[in-house]
Amino acid sequence: MITTTGLTKVYPSRGREVTALDGVDLHVREGEVYGVIGQSGAGKSSLIRCVNLLERPTAGTVTVDGQDLTALAGRGRRAGKELRQARSRIGMVFQHFNLLSSRTVKDNIELPLEILGVSGQERSRKALELLDLVGLADKAKSYPAQLSGGQKQRVGIARALAGDPKVLLSDEATSALDPETTRSILQLLRDLNRQLGLTVLLITHEMDVVKTICDSAALMKKGRIVESGTVSELLATPGSELAQELFPVGGQASGPGRTVIDVTFHGEAATQPVISQLSRTYNIDISILGAAMDTVGGRQIGRMRIELPGRYEENVVPVGFLREQGLQVEAVEAPDEPANVPAQAAAPALVKEGAK
Repeated sequence: MITTTGLTKVYPSRGREVTALDGVDLHVREGEVYGVIGQSGAGKSSLIRCVNLLERPTAGTVTVDGQDLTALAGRGRRAGKELRQARSRIGMVFQHFNLLSSRTVKDNIELPLEILGVSGQERSRKALELLDLVGLADKAKSYPAQLSGGQKQRVGIARALAGDPKVLLSDEATSALDPETTRSILQLLRDLNRQLGLTVLLITHEMDVVKTICDSAALMKKGRIVESGTVSELLATPGSELAQELFPVGGQASGPGRTVIDVTFHGEAATQPVISQLSRTYNIDISILGAAMDTVGGRQIGRMRIELPGRYEENVVPVGFLREQGLQVEAVEAPDEPANVPAQAAAPALVKEGAK
């Protein structure tokens, strides 16, 4: 549904050039919720603004629903008719709502329809329908100043849906909201994704957003995407930075001659007493150094760091047992024990075999 190829954006700044996007390749499938995460300055906002050509890319292409938007951009600064029509099928939700204080809630939602030349009666009908959809049917005549932050963002979402878009872009839509309101807005976005078949591309710096509603995710650093894939794929990838951020676990070996491994649970395995079964089956003492578990996309997913007695080569059978249970296993290098390095090299192969 959304594809960028070699997307590059360079800004002039005080006599020099600043590269905000450096050859970004992104693919968002139809009907999924895709999150792009990264710290400030990573290029997230430039990326999402280039997707609907609010910012013109310096190089590369942007294709939405099979249409090459960069080919419609032309050379002038103002968008031509074809580009405006294409943009009407792309909704945009902003961090700070961008509502007009002089217009009622209903009038704010009608604004994009006015621009598209929709008749007054049809605009009114559509606005009331959208207000009901986002749970604000009783706020049609209110003004933005009379609304809470969460209500303002719901109006912003309703306005973004006015043109019946196939794609919804969210630019840090929850970063200005409190945790409880954030959860309600994220649930609304997920509900809209399912009810309307919307493809949602959102940018965020909050890992909880990715955990709560994203099917796939990408990690951006310095204008580049350094990791991408479905959330479950990333969690199963040894050494994944995004997996470590989503489910951070810590802990070091208690002494020399010990094996520390990270185990990733998902699906049915997340609810099974696998570690206790391992301990009983092989009569070994297992120390749990750290653990994190949460619900992602309606499924329980977790990571656990455990310590086994003996070196890695002595624990091939217990590790094999964990693989047979459908778990991903990654050896953790012991910083003060060079002898553990070969085990680290063997870990990716073990993970790949276990994933088959």
